[in-house]
This record gives sequence, C-alpha cells and structure tokens, in this order.
Amino acid sequence: MYKKSFFIVFEGIEGSGKSFQARILYNKLKKKNKNVIITREPGGTRSAEIIRKIILKDYFEKNKKIKFDKYTDTLLYLAARNEHIKNRIIPAIKNKKIIICDRFIDSTLAYQVYGKKVSFNFINNIHKKILGKIKPDITFVLKVKKQSFLKRLKKRKNKNRYDNFPVKFYIKAQNSFLKIAKNKKDHIVLESSQNTPILQNKIFEIIKKKMGLK
Repeated sequence: MYKKSFFIVFEGIEGSGKSFQARILYNKLKKKNKNVIITREPGGTRSAEIIRKIILKDYFEKNKKIKFDKYTDTLLYLAARNEHIKNRIIPAIKNKKIIICDRFIDSTLAYQVYGKKVSFNFINNIHKKILGKIKPDITFVLKVKKQSFLKRLKKRKNKNRYDNFPVKFYIKAQNSFLKIAKNKKDHIVLESSQNTPILQNKIFEIIKKKMGLK
C-alpha cells in the first residue's frame, strides 16, 4: 500500500479530454476509498480562482482589445500557482493525499515558453522559489486529433479566451506538450481522441501499478 502522497497531473490542449479523464480517475479512486483530491490550474483555491478569472477574460473592457503584456500574463499564472501550492498542494502532501491536478508546469512551458516566447529562465527561477522540491509523480499528456478537439470545443457552453484560438495555435501547443514529454520517464502520452472506457481503465491501471494498489 502506498503510504506517501502521490501527485498526478493531466496535461494537454483544450478539448483533449484532460479535465474529463481527471474527474473519472478521481471517481475511481474515491470508490476505492482512497484519500484523494482533485484540483486545477490556474485556480484550485479561492485566491487562485480570483486570479484565474482575470487571466481568462477575453478583454478587460467591453469592445476594447486591452491585453496584458506576455510577462504580466505569465506572472499572473505563476501568482495563481504560488497560492495553489501554498494553500492546496503542500497541505495535501503533508496529509499524504493523492492529488489529481488538471494542468501544471507543462502548460506554462507549452503556452508561455514555446508559444509566447517568454524566457524559460525567467519562469524557472520563479519555480525554484515557489515549488521547492514539489514535482508530479506522473504526468499524463493527452494527445488528440484535430477533428476531435474541434468538435469538443464547439460543444462547450461556457468558453474562455483559450477556447477561441485558431486551429494552428492548438496544433502548435500540442506539439509543445509532446516535446516536453519526450524521453521523460514520469510522462505518459496517451491518445485521447476517443474518450472510451478503454482509455479510462488504462489510466487507472497505470496508477494502480505505480502506487501498488489492488
């Protein structure tokens, strides 16, 4: 039986099914009576959710294209992460909980570093301060075909600015996630164009094996 905390992250572009799969895994572990929490970034705490609302607004004033500078935008993400780490992740680790997080540091690298060309060292130096030794035990990167993620995004009722980007943005972001995951033992890339029970069970079996659960 695994007696330490275990940190699981789901990464991928919008419409990859990561939030759905995170919730399915959470429910499966709950049924096994495991001490598990589910959270997300940006957000996960009251203070971080306030920052999330600012980040995800299309515009700050109606009919005016007023946007943050890319470094201001990045600092907001990192501010939300700091609140999340201090008030949700660290307490969960101390209480030996299983943590399931929808997005984490790979999203910052994919969108801000690869996408917006924000300095990696800029982000890395802040991460050293706010993360310390905290890192995911396993990261699932969900890879999705174009027709599948476009279909899912079209169905969404509540959309934010990240749900309205050009197709090429998502393809570029997905390639960035795959580059980040390449040759990393703690990263597992899974095809998620079909959100079937087969995929759900595969994820659950991987976690059971990693944690020594029956």
